Amino acid sequence: MRLKDVDDATIRRATRILQPIAQDRGVAFIMNDRPDLAAELDCDGVHVGDEDAPYAEARRLLGPDRIVGVTCGDSRHRAVVAAEAGADYVAFGAFFPSGTKAAKHRASPEVLHDWSDTTVVPCVAIGGITQENCGPLVEAGADFLAVIGAVWSHPQGARAAVRDFNAVFARYGRAYE
Repeated sequence: MRLKDVDDATIRRATRILQPIAQDRGVAFIMNDRPDLAAELDCDGVHVGDEDAPYAEARRLLGPDRIVGVTCGDSRHRAVVAAEAGADYVAFGAFFPSGTKAAKHRASPEVLHDWSDTTVVPCVAIGGITQENCGPLVEAGADFLAVIGAVWSHPQGARAAVRDFNAVFARYGRAYE
């Protein structure tokens, strides 16, 4: 759940509508930026960035059984620190310019390759990712892709967008069953 520049009541309302839909389909419902609301609304987890609550606070609020992911920009060091602290996944990016967020860091596929070769903690690629440009990221080791525009702006709709992303993972032998 990523809603920027809205009040907490709007986030609560959207979560109460969307969370059961995701969970009924076996999809974890992850709140962006707000571990306080993730805990309050019993979300499956939270994703925190460098301007949000620190990892330790997010983990304290959510407990040991829910997902906590951490944005690491292009910093392998920050990812190691987060993983050693117990983060369930780390996220690198931005890999490409994005229409939804100004990038503070520019990551290269090498950080994904290095990470996936040296650790078992999953990694996520973030930032301006489309079906056309994601192949090198998947090939380099991205376990997941964080996407917005490429799904909601797809000419054939969101279902086709997800199908196309899944085809890229399959092409690199990294599809999830």
